[in-house]
Amino acid sequence: MRRGAFAGMTMASMRTLRTTVATAAIGVLLAVGAAHSTANRYLEQPEILLQTAAEDAFPDAAFGVDPMVTGPTSAAFEKRRAELGCDKAIWPHIPLGCYPNR
Repeated sequence: MRRGAFAGMTMASMRTLRTTVATAAIGVLLAVGAAHSTANRYLEQPEILLQTAAEDAFPDAAFGVDPMVTGPTSAAFEKRRAELGCDKAIWPHIPLGCYPNR
């Protein structure tokens, strides 16, 4: 003889209970997913989607240009980069003066 919370249930009623619980769980998951999607739809647009100064200055480049200068540079340019803090700048907040020929 079985003991416990479901001891008096027949196989058919156990199957019905499992089906009901599974259906309810799927319904709850769908409702939570729909609520999450609706809530996120009205949030402010992420900053990464906004156009940066580099994209404005260099419209033919997909995401602006890389501010990393690999060739020889003048002392004035290096001084300007140091004053603007270009080495510590994090994309997309890179001052336009960090780019060469600007």
